[in-house]
Amino acid sequence: MPTHFKGREETIRALNAYVNLIRASDSVAAHMSQQIEQSGLTMGQFGVLEALLHLGPMCQYAIGEKLLRSGGNVTLVIDNLEKHGWVRRERQKDDRRLVKIYLTPKGKRLIARVFPEHAEAVTREMSRLTPDEQETLRRICRKLGTNDAEKLCEERRKKEHPHDSDSTQ
Repeated sequence: MPTHFKGREETIRALNAYVNLIRASDSVAAHMSQQIEQSGLTMGQFGVLEALLHLGPMCQYAIGEKLLRSGGNVTLVIDNLEKHGWVRRERQKDDRRLVKIYLTPKGKRLIARVFPEHAEAVTREMSRLTPDEQETLRRICRKLGTNDAEKLCEERRKKEHPHDSDSTQ
């Protein structure tokens, strides 16, 4: 559905592209979310488990940056994963402020079972595009997403910890 905004051609083109991007993203995300929830996980829980499976143990802050989530959101997700026995927290001996998150054997079995199912669901969803279209979409999304991801994480961190100054980091 095109925009009804009356303005400059470049603005209308940008708005139309944005609306289509968001609609497509929401549609794919809804299908993927439904598939993940059938396995008993939320998308946030799945994201944390998947990151730990493929990247190994990580500090909560690094998980938040990787998933573009706030510290409070990541803490809540990890609390729930820990309650299920899927992850464990370990405070670091050399810097007690850092808490590293590890998959438990139970968590590893779960994500090792769920991830291939998810990958197949993504493959089916994306099969509406040709391989060349998928590669083009990947490149375009990367171009749109990579520049500001680090800035976004930093802005969120500052909002959560407004008393931190740049000199103490």
